[in-house]
Amino acid sequence: KDLKMAHEQQKKSLEEEFEKIRLSLQDQVDTLTFQNRSLRDRAKRFEEALRKSTDEQIVDALAPYKHIDEDLKSLKEVLEMKNQQIHQQELKISELEKIAEKNVHLEERLQVLQQQNEDLREQIDKNQAVSRQLSEENANLQVHVEMESKEKKRLSRTNEELLWRLQTGELSPHMTPSSSPIHHPASGPGSPARPHSYHQ
Repeated sequence: KDLKMAHEQQKKSLEEEFEKIRLSLQDQVDTLTFQNRSLRDRAKRFEEALRKSTDEQIVDALAPYKHIDEDLKSLKEVLEMKNQQIHQQELKISELEKIAEKNVHLEERLQVLQQQNEDLREQIDKNQAVSRQLSEENANLQVHVEMESKEKKRLSRTNEELLWRLQTGELSPHMTPSSSPIHHPASGPGSPARPHSYHQ
């Protein structure tokens, strides 16, 4: 935006300078046109003086033309200088137009990059949401694993106790775990693992 504003200001300044030069040249053209008309009038009077064939009238008619070559040469130099200034101004305007075109391409590229950035932000937000969900699931799985581990330890202790009772004769091999006085109920409905048999 700063480059565009600077470009517009410089372009406006160049256009104002160009207009001043154009008006100045127009004034000079008008002056030359007036001088041309004046010269034509003088030439007409000179022709009239020649017709009268009087030396005095011829001298009077030629007097205004003594410095005409110098005046024309000076005007030509001024016109060349002004034309050179106009050419330089046109080159500057052309360069500014190229810069403005480049700025347009940069703005379009910036918009594309901003859109890509927004897409990446949305993707990051989605990934973070998925990461939070996975973290929650992982925590739930850890709780589940701990519960299963506790249940397995309890079943292992119960199994060892039953084996020890079998070995010591306190429990008949044909007794079911439900008839054993040390039978423990299975875990609640939330437990993922239930004992099916205490027999090896």
